[in-house]
Amino acid sequence: MTLPDSAQFPDTVVLARDLSQRVPTAGGMLDILSEVGLAVKAGETLAITGASGSGKSTLLGLLAGLDHPSAGEITLLGQRLDALDEDARARLRAGRIGFVFQSFQLLPALTALENVLLPLELAGRPDARDRAAHWLDRVGLATRATHTPRQLSGGEQQRIAIARAFATDPEIVFADEPTGNLDADTGARIIELLFELNASAHTTLILVTHDDALAARCQRRLHLVAGRAREEAVA
Repeated sequence: MTLPDSAQFPDTVVLARDLSQRVPTAGGMLDILSEVGLAVKAGETLAITGASGSGKSTLLGLLAGLDHPSAGEITLLGQRLDALDEDARARLRAGRIGFVFQSFQLLPALTALENVLLPLELAGRPDARDRAAHWLDRVGLATRATHTPRQLSGGEQQRIAIARAFATDPEIVFADEPTGNLDADTGARIIELLFELNASAHTTLILVTHDDALAARCQRRLHLVAGRAREEAVA
């Protein structure tokens, strides 16, 4: 699945063209992704699905500029990632992109409030503490502000991670299996919260999931099979 020249997609926030990723193994080179093409417009919600090992998380990391592809090009928020060094990529992400991970990725020594506060401070927001408190309240955890991650349940930790992702008013939120470490009932509540906040913030949401209920909430679905992508209709 390839795309024509990026000039034909002037209104996209994420554009991948002929994206491939190969890694060396004991048995030779392994193709994780092969000529993937993707264009995502501002405000869209996209689920990336596929079996374990199909390249879902690899693709998400490449689109977010967390890794370098073996071939192809990615344009993120109007900037070609291959033209940026690591510091420039970090500056592009700061304040403009939020992340939600399966393993929460909260800093264990920080409180709930401090975990939400961190990206706001890195983005230089003068109202950082007030915004962090506001977003803790938005996810229903204002009373847990001084608790550290080990004092919180899995669902509470993921709500903190979602608050952290949205606190900087990002243009894009990338989520990697956001319900993967949660039981079904907690996962369903996290899905509702994620899409409620995304709709109110008018954010572009790109998520990796094996959860059909979560994928069904997205406007579009990109399915990966052995590193190759095809867009599937959403029922």
